[in-house]
Amino acid sequence: MTRSFRAIVLAAGGTGGHIFPAEALGEVLRKRGHSLVWITDERGAAHSGTLSELETHTISARGISGFGALGRLTSTISLGVGVFQARRILRELNPAAVIGFGGYAAAPTMVAAMHLKFPTVIHEQNAVIGKANRIFAKRIDRVCTSFEHTRLIPDSVSPVLTGMPVRSAFGTARAKPYVAPTDGSPIKLVVLGGSQGAAAFSHLIPCAIKRLPETLRKRIALDQQCRSELIDQTRHAFSNCGVQARLQPFFEDVPGLIAAAQLLIVRSGSSTVSEVSYTGRPAIYVPYPYAADDHQTDNAQALVKAGGGWFGQQDSLTPNSLAVRLEQLLTDPKALTKAAESAKAFAIPDAEDRLADIVERLVHGNNDHADQAQGAA
Repeated sequence: MTRSFRAIVLAAGGTGGHIFPAEALGEVLRKRGHSLVWITDERGAAHSGTLSELETHTISARGISGFGALGRLTSTISLGVGVFQARRILRELNPAAVIGFGGYAAAPTMVAAMHLKFPTVIHEQNAVIGKANRIFAKRIDRVCTSFEHTRLIPDSVSPVLTGMPVRSAFGTARAKPYVAPTDGSPIKLVVLGGSQGAAAFSHLIPCAIKRLPETLRKRIALDQQCRSELIDQTRHAFSNCGVQARLQPFFEDVPGLIAAAQLLIVRSGSSTVSEVSYTGRPAIYVPYPYAADDHQTDNAQALVKAGGGWFGQQDSLTPNSLAVRLEQLLTDPKALTKAAESAKAFAIPDAEDRLADIVERLVHGNNDHADQAQGAA
């Protein structure tokens, strides 16, 4: 078993889309005997997954986009403080490598790591490279991607396709065969809105369900992620639909929920696309229209092009058009099964191992360099 006496630093925070792949990589590196440290922001520090079991350092970090002049100034100061904090932490740790997962929460740590000349890797989760990773890409030792074609990567950079690391909890979900609904059988429909929920779904989904034929509606059992402040309103909208609707702001067993689904309606953030495709389930993807660089559209279109689902822009998707699509799909088990198979084939099932291999090669070279330096001393 490979063992690292110098810690590997994981830099990730903000949303689950950045944290979950870091968690998946961390699980593999720990099994391989490496010591890990997590550097994150306040939002990341509230995460209760396996990363929370690591030595954790919280630094100042705040996004710049979407603020006025004063807000941007405040954010810039916050990021500057974060760089100072990260430099101090990294000097003390003297890590074997620093792995960043994009977003503002990882930015200060990656800036500090580059300045201190520690070996660095960034992993891009989306089909469009994020602003922070785009800035760092030319100065990073390895740039790894989740999608074969990732837009806006600098021309001088040669990325390595690893795929999107998925948490080990999804292993059981992937092993569960997909079974499409048949005539008269119950239908499990799952609606997920990403880490922030999807307010638009609270209106769209109940209105679309109401337009389905009664015989089809009565077969549906629906689980929908719903913002806390919209649960009562959404429950009322479902009250005369004739479906069993379970509404929650957060579902604890997401792997089990996705595995049980016969069709999903979801946003197309990186973690959702990867987890649904890895599990091998058909889905209708409705990208969040205000995502940076419209990356959710690119994520969805990559999977839809591979036959793993269907696409709908929020601005053009109406209750009536969604109802028509649902009726077509829920009465066509062959189409659902084919999409499930294509989604599963689209995923790279050993992504976390591929990424871990790259990290280990970098760590091995770094440790060799350290040994030589110690010998010379």
